[in-house]
Amino acid sequence: MRVCNEGFDKTFIDEKRDMYAIAFTQNVLSGRWKYFILWYLKGETRRYSDIKRFLGGLSQGSLTKQLKELENDGVIKRDVHPEVPPRVEYSLTDKGVKLLPILEKMQDFGKEFGEKP
Repeated sequence: MRVCNEGFDKTFIDEKRDMYAIAFTQNVLSGRWKYFILWYLKGETRRYSDIKRFLGGLSQGSLTKQLKELENDGVIKRDVHPEVPPRVEYSLTDKGVKLLPILEKMQDFGKEFGEKP
C-alpha cells in the first residue's frame, strides 16, 4: 500500500476498496491540527486570526499548511475579502460537514475511554 502526497497505488485502490476508503479518509484528516480546525469551524465561519488564537502556540507556517491541505482536499472553503488589510475567512464545505460525525464519534470514544479526572 502506498499512501502519500502523490496519491494511492492503483492496485491497492482496485483490490482493497474498503481499506482504500479508510486510508483515503485518514489521509484527508492526517495532520496534528486538522481535527481541531474542523471542530472549531463546525457551524461557524472563522477568521484566520481566530483559528490561530484558538489553537494557541501553533506557528503561522504550520497553520497555513494545515489550512491549505484541508482546502485542497475540498473540506474547507477559504474566502478572501478585498479589504485593507485583507480579511480571510474559513468555513466548512458540504464535504467537510460530512466529516463531523467522525469527529463526534471520536469525541464519544474519548469521553468513554479517555482518562478520567
